[in-house]
Amino acid sequence: MTAKLALENGTVFTGEHFGAAGEVSGEVCFNTSITGYQEILTDPSYAGQIVTMTYTQIGNYGVNADDVESARPQVSGFVVKEYFDFHSNWRANMSLGEWLRQHNILAIAGVDTRMLTRILRTEGAMRGVISTTDLDDASLVAKARGAREMTGLDLAKEVTTADAYHWNTVDRTPYALVTKNGETNDGRYRVVVIDYGVKRNILRRLASYGCDLTVVPASTPAERILEMDPHGIFLSNGPGDPDAVKYAILNIKKLVGKKPIFGICLGHQLLGLALGGRTYKLKFGHRGGNHPVKNLKNGAIEITSQNHGFAVDWSSVDTSQLELTHINLNDKTVEGFEHKHHPIFCVQYHPEASPGPHDSDYLFSRFISLMEKHRN
Repeated sequence: MTAKLALENGTVFTGEHFGAAGEVSGEVCFNTSITGYQEILTDPSYAGQIVTMTYTQIGNYGVNADDVESARPQVSGFVVKEYFDFHSNWRANMSLGEWLRQHNILAIAGVDTRMLTRILRTEGAMRGVISTTDLDDASLVAKARGAREMTGLDLAKEVTTADAYHWNTVDRTPYALVTKNGETNDGRYRVVVIDYGVKRNILRRLASYGCDLTVVPASTPAERILEMDPHGIFLSNGPGDPDAVKYAILNIKKLVGKKPIFGICLGHQLLGLALGGRTYKLKFGHRGGNHPVKNLKNGAIEITSQNHGFAVDWSSVDTSQLELTHINLNDKTVEGFEHKHHPIFCVQYHPEASPGPHDSDYLFSRFISLMEKHRN
């Protein structure tokens, strides 16, 4: 079946549909990872986005029940150069196309993804529409221009958990990364995870370090979190514009100085806002598994997994209170900071990987050390 992808700048791509049929809109972005499409598709940070894979062959290893970061695909749509319906992997239990159909996710193949990526890098991420039902170019471009903007959009409320739940399971899949202490979770540290769109591998990593986790909705009041008397508080990743999540910023302000806090991705951005800084939208964002980050504390270079479209403006923060700890070597954007007086630190990238390298897994150990130091 013919499908089309239209961008708000008037560019239209024609290809073949796989997955579900119909029509969907979203912000078109690109990811440079070579593998890990199943993890990318299920990452809640991609809510509201049409994801383009720059790697050309997608679908060749199918999908399985283990490599997911949430209960279902979270993307609005999916764009690839070449799709393989005939998959070959001993762990796979179905094809990518069948899985996308089950979850009603539209996808288009046969697109010149190199051209599309160059447009997005030159002009910036933009709104788009994928359709199998409307193949009129002018109509599709008009729909793309009428789609909702990512700036000002609170998507955390759309992907957060409806109810609090408990997690202390250590991942025992064949490819799980475990700590030196082994796989047993002894629940030494009670951690409240504020779910703005948390990835499961973050929960797996925290659990493998001995954390007993209570995952709570994004709007949970600070007072309720403190009543749980955790040893630490984790601020998760998530989608959308951080400045639009006003309730989260207000709650984080009330938590500063009360407990050790660790933030990743959207959690990092929300901390920046809660501590008096500003955020801004990147031209086309950072998405992939090969982004170089410099640790300014020890000079080490980490190859990191990233997925974000906003960043903290370091010129807006109070440097008497905050210290810059990590920078992106491609564009010098802020990748991490810590508080000089409180046990608080955060990073913009994803130390839990999935997909991506594990260079930054030490950050979970750092969180454990902070909780141990301040647990009394």
